[in-house]
Amino acid sequence: MCGIAGIFDIRGKCEIGQENLARMNQAQFHRGPDEGGLHTEPGVGFGHRRLSIIDLSSGHQPLFNEDGSVVVVFNGEIYNFVDLIPELQALGHIFRTRCDTEVIVHAWEQWGEACVERFRGMFAFALWDRNRETLFLARDRMGVKPLYYGFARDGMLIFGSELKALTAYPSCGREIDPCAIEEYFAYGYVAEPRTIYEDSYKLPPGHTLTLKRGQPLPQPREYWDVPFKPVAVVSEQEAREELLRLLRESIKIRLVSEVPLGAFLSGGVDSSAVVAMMAGLSDGPVNTCSISFGDPAFNESEYAAQIASRYKTNHHVGQVDPDDFDLIDKLAAIYDEPYADSSAIPTYRVCELARKSVTVALSGDGGDENFAGYRRYRWHMNEERMRGLLPAPLRRPLFGMLGRVYPKADWAPKIFRAKATLEGMARDSVEGYFHIIALMNNEMRERLFSDKFKRALQGYRAIEVLQRHDAKSGAGPGKRDPLARVQYLDIKTYLAGDILTKVDRASMAHGLEVREPLLDHKLVEWASGLPAACKQHGGEGKYIFKKAMEPYLPNDILYRKKMGFAVPLAGWFRGPLKEKVRSAVLGPVLAQTGYFNADYLHELVDRHQSGSRDYSTALWALLMFESFLRNRQAN
Repeated sequence: MCGIAGIFDIRGKCEIGQENLARMNQAQFHRGPDEGGLHTEPGVGFGHRRLSIIDLSSGHQPLFNEDGSVVVVFNGEIYNFVDLIPELQALGHIFRTRCDTEVIVHAWEQWGEACVERFRGMFAFALWDRNRETLFLARDRMGVKPLYYGFARDGMLIFGSELKALTAYPSCGREIDPCAIEEYFAYGYVAEPRTIYEDSYKLPPGHTLTLKRGQPLPQPREYWDVPFKPVAVVSEQEAREELLRLLRESIKIRLVSEVPLGAFLSGGVDSSAVVAMMAGLSDGPVNTCSISFGDPAFNESEYAAQIASRYKTNHHVGQVDPDDFDLIDKLAAIYDEPYADSSAIPTYRVCELARKSVTVALSGDGGDENFAGYRRYRWHMNEERMRGLLPAPLRRPLFGMLGRVYPKADWAPKIFRAKATLEGMARDSVEGYFHIIALMNNEMRERLFSDKFKRALQGYRAIEVLQRHDAKSGAGPGKRDPLARVQYLDIKTYLAGDILTKVDRASMAHGLEVREPLLDHKLVEWASGLPAACKQHGGEGKYIFKKAMEPYLPNDILYRKKMGFAVPLAGWFRGPLKEKVRSAVLGPVLAQTGYFNADYLHELVDRHQSGSRDYSTALWALLMFESFLRNRQAN
């Protein structure tokens, strides 16, 4: 895995300052500690940091074609490069290496912008074609690898694997986007294509951006989307067999490496399935890594040990201190913009542990999105069935009124907590799902923000992110299948914005490459087209996936309650972090922004620390936002 950075003069051939390019490249040293490279020519500068995985001796970047007219910097892996090399050689292209990077330059020469459609893998790359005076940026289908770009005040287009590469450029604008703050406190991350800064963007997954010198700036072009095209399922047995075939193939092509390789093993279904398949495809024992928590409510290590024992892996376990909160400020530096998924802490620790024994690790990310494993999908489908009982013109006013008058009773047994359900019945499908997943719901954000900040939003609301993707799906997944509809929304938002961002930054902080076989696009395409009954059946999520894995995993792995990778925030904020939370949330850094309602901040802290409410998620988001602001001021 690597880091890329670059500068492009959109208007002419201004000299590119080597010092600025080197500063951008060095900001991402952690992504590629093995070596670095720079290339400049009139109007263009490319930088690269390399973590050597394949073709260790000759895969240096920036890399050129035969006559030096095309140059590329690349982050990721093209898993089918071995198949593409002879195809391109037969078409007359001459290779000087056996690395996947060189495939990109020749594929560009042969197929142009359509080259990305031939690649199977995870990638973000920038390519400059001097003869066509064209800069081509591309990101993989699922968004495993990140790519940021922005427009500096001096007119240059700048890009990098992380936002810190852009902000290292002296003319990079750092004006905070109010809409990004609204998104952050709704989702816990800033959703693509936005970043926390007004003139910087994320290239969305499955998109390319082609810029020709002297021509108007285009919009990114989408080259792939999750199809949700129905697949023929003759029988459950056939579906299981096809799933196993696709999974084995996906894992097999991800086992190619010239450095030590292993897997994360949490003890959950997805990582256990990956390890089970790896064991059947590997000549020797699989290296596995897991984290053990002191709090048994969050500890899955015994289940990981079960799988490690069954498949005789070389198993490494790291103990995380129950009060492992020293990373708070470090996380702000790692993520560059506000990021509120607290599982970033154990993810950082398991990557730290894995890097002691391997350079490449396979993960189980993507199983819940592909096969509908999240509990919230069941909640949403229950609400959808209830919404279907009454037409919207009757349902909205009736349940809206009932939701307003019913008392909020978080303290009461669940059977009496009807307010959220009644409110949910008054919403449409997308509004209802947004309310389920929101970090802070509409009412909380309305109270959180100051009047001045709400005016700056000019009416923008974070739900527009979901509405935009839902509208784009048109007559596709949502209109045909309500479960596919919310799966699609998660793949376009939560998967890329939260899960894959978390794993990329945590792994790259340690110079570790992570590969996600459950996100192979061929597997994703097939899984998206499965009937809803293959995903949710009898109240069980990931139904067909679990049935397929029954011969390989014990039932107490497959069918126990999902735990997740959580940390005990509520206890921290009433115990060892009590004063830190109070001083950060009620302190001068947040107050000076003018973004927040001070009375509501006091209410969140006081009511949580008194034990009358659990506001730990909101307080964590505020704590991480305050840490982001302090890190921004320091840099």
